[in-house]
Amino acid sequence: MDNIFIVIPTLDPDEEIMSKFINELQEEFKNILVINDGSKEIHDKFFKKLAKSGIKVIRHYKNLGKGRALKNAFNYLLNEYPETIGCVTCDCDGQHSVKDIKKCAKELLKNKDKLILGVRDFDLDYVPQKSKFGNKITRNIFKTLIGLDISDTQTGLRAISKNLMVSFLDLAGERYEYETNMLIECKNENIKIKEVDIETIYLNKNVNSHFNPLKDSILIYKLFLKYFTSSFASFLLDIILFLGILGILDFNYKILAATILARVVSSIFNYLINSNLVFKNLSIASLIKYYMLAIIQMFISGCSVTYLYNLMHWPIIIIKIIIDSLLWIVNVIVQREFVFKDGKYEE
Repeated sequence: MDNIFIVIPTLDPDEEIMSKFINELQEEFKNILVINDGSKEIHDKFFKKLAKSGIKVIRHYKNLGKGRALKNAFNYLLNEYPETIGCVTCDCDGQHSVKDIKKCAKELLKNKDKLILGVRDFDLDYVPQKSKFGNKITRNIFKTLIGLDISDTQTGLRAISKNLMVSFLDLAGERYEYETNMLIECKNENIKIKEVDIETIYLNKNVNSHFNPLKDSILIYKLFLKYFTSSFASFLLDIILFLGILGILDFNYKILAATILARVVSSIFNYLINSNLVFKNLSIASLIKYYMLAIIQMFISGCSVTYLYNLMHWPIIIIKIIIDSLLWIVNVIVQREFVFKDGKYEE
């Protein structure tokens, strides 16, 4: 595995933990690249010591973020070591064992066309609740909106071939969202993902992590926030128009008529937002498919609301919210796999 680099983005490391980790790595791997991503001056001696021991060190004068550190590492390897097979990225805080890094490196040798992910088991008792909860939410969002069923969406242990490094160089993202964008790019470009089970390690409840729960989560979920904001705004517009039109009409099929008129306006609004900001697929084909879906769902909604209102006499707004919420789940999947299938998700 001489032509595989181990890439370690680093910010203000725990020198004791990282020294032990590096020593173990050097027993197994010849090529190790550390990115000092703007660590405090107090760590300068430590990084100089690493460089003297044969570790290649890139320094950022100021903290630029994990995404930028990885992209700069890829660029450096592609320029300076064009014969490299690829790299394995890992964290410096003791979460990844050398044994698991070797497992991912071996998988890279057999699967150079795939992104290799070292995935953790979040069902173990000692995993922090916030990690379990966060992973479960992200997994479900990825599966529903993107169509990727990934066990560990935020793992930092990844084996990446030379060709994939080239593909990932242009991706947006300077911090932790860059790793999310890698996964989205795999969906966009039909790049296969292979999962490798690894040990789940949390040292001192992961206090050495530089992940900012608020700031970095917002960046990671930006795409999903766009979609849900678009859907919620369209939903509100549809409900307001429906109630307004319903108050004006006065004939037997007024519920169905109000549903159709409101949906015509809200669907135009929703299509323009999704095609321009989320799925990046504004085309005649996607427009036709979108309105095929919209017409079908419109009549299902109108007929269902009419039937249930006449049957149960609940407040009509409650019935409509329930029906349209159920249809929304179906709508997400159909838009992803049919309407905007040929588009690219905007990171």
